[in-house]
Amino acid sequence: MFSSKNNFQPFESKVWLSSPTMYPDSMKYVMEAYETNWMSTVGANINEVERLACEKVGCKYAVALSAGTAALHMAVKLAGVKPGDKVFCSDMTFDATVNPVVYEGGVPVFIDTEYDTWNMDPVALEKAFEIYPEVKVVVVAHLYGTPGKVDEIKAICEKHGATIIEDAAESLGATYKGVQTGIFGKYNAISFNGNKIITGSSGGMLLTDDEEAANKVRKWSTQARENAPWYQHEELGYNYRMSNVIAGVVRNQFPHLEEHIAQKKAIYERYKEGFKGLPVKMNPYDENNSEPNFWLSCMIIDEGAMCKQVRGECDVLYTPEEGKSCPTEILNAISSINAEGRPIWKPMHMQPIYRMNGFVTREGNGRAKTNAYIAGGMLNKVDGKPIDIGMDIFARGLCLPSDNKMTLEQQHEIITVIRACFEK
Repeated sequence: MFSSKNNFQPFESKVWLSSPTMYPDSMKYVMEAYETNWMSTVGANINEVERLACEKVGCKYAVALSAGTAALHMAVKLAGVKPGDKVFCSDMTFDATVNPVVYEGGVPVFIDTEYDTWNMDPVALEKAFEIYPEVKVVVVAHLYGTPGKVDEIKAICEKHGATIIEDAAESLGATYKGVQTGIFGKYNAISFNGNKIITGSSGGMLLTDDEEAANKVRKWSTQARENAPWYQHEELGYNYRMSNVIAGVVRNQFPHLEEHIAQKKAIYERYKEGFKGLPVKMNPYDENNSEPNFWLSCMIIDEGAMCKQVRGECDVLYTPEEGKSCPTEILNAISSINAEGRPIWKPMHMQPIYRMNGFVTREGNGRAKTNAYIAGGMLNKVDGKPIDIGMDIFARGLCLPSDNKMTLEQQHEIITVIRACFEK
């Protein structure tokens, strides 16, 4: 139980969850864009970052866009999602994974999470196809840089003739069976947002092996201008192209990708070692088949070590208890020493905007079962086991300070503060 009596001193400068890592020459290519006056959505930087992405991931075509969300929107459009079409989506993710489906009028149906990787559950996905056999598009995210069960998900989608859109926004540089994420779907997206493993402050890319698809996105993302001597428009377009200035920042970041991954992995391993003896576990991954990029280190508290915690829509209460803790207490504790953590992504099926959408667990229609057991006072459990895995991970998990500029001394202090939350 964390107490204000503990004599922990705040850090002079804040330890962030994950902030951009810049270098003395980070503005080199930005200045090149400035000096050559290529400040718009064409230029050498854009061409080079597209080449670097293809080289790293192993895809044939990359289209640099203004955000990972823009890339996902273009992927949904390429997949042919029409108004009213149901689309299966990862449930425990940021809403940017899901919103592009709605942009095209689609209806997200959420697939529950599995404990092994905290990603889409293949068993629940198969169950979803039994309930909604008409679905032809599946949007899969790799949470916190950890690959999901790619082979199983691909096999199920192939069996049902469904197109995979891979949201690799958080997992650039992560591999599954030696293959980079961002290549497993027909259309894939990565992100260069300010907190990602490498950054442009913003920006993203659509990745594909389909040349026609890449060319469509190049056209759509520049307002769908036709090849005419005037501004001719025959279909809906978007202002989604990455600028040559942002591309200059990304271009300088690419050579540091593996360095950042190594730093992030070291942070994860230090947390894992530092938490030995506590009733907690780190965010898991399949050590036989995958290598995450360790973008964010996370932890989950053992069920028996949770103190009472109640969350509303925007507020939370907990009751301190000796020998036990909860995400809220731990987040408050590390905040008190000027370090940033965050709750796990709140599952999409719990979000007010998507609360009426379909939700499928490995037990079947998770929405109906969850509602029934909440009403009956048996929150989310059957025979003592959770039927809604995403909700359970959200309740017991949190994201730890994972900034690769955090010092060893700072991380040691954060670990000490977290340990104090469980002291008797």
